Amino acid sequence: MSPTAQKWVEQAGYDPETARAMLASGRYLYVLFCCQQAVEKALKGLIVERTGEFPPRSHSLPRLAKGAQLEPGAERMQFLAQLSVFYIQTRYPEQLESLAGAGTPAKAEATLGKTEETVQWLLSMLK
Repeated sequence: MSPTAQKWVEQAGYDPETARAMLASGRYLYVLFCCQQAVEKALKGLIVERTGEFPPRSHSLPRLAKGAQLEPGAERMQFLAQLSVFYIQTRYPEQLESLAGAGTPAKAEATLGKTEETVQWLLSMLK
């Protein structure tokens, strides 16, 4: 694996750990944000490894999946699209209110589980 891809992979491993800490502290929207970040970084590592190019400066997980030359299937693509919402919107205070219902313990825990599975799937393609 290239050193650049390795850096992305290391970050992809860090974010789920942070999401677990946020889950334990009850900061559910930040769990979702960290989940989005973990998948984004795993995809960017895959893009670097497969193309030898710097990944696009995008936070759209479906777009990054395409750039990584993936065909994740309808269910996984739907998850990527749903998770993408939590990048920008969690960073702007006026939009946090609209996501308040998404930041539940059940949603955060389920999303984290699916994220860990997705990151593992992505990283398995790098070995």
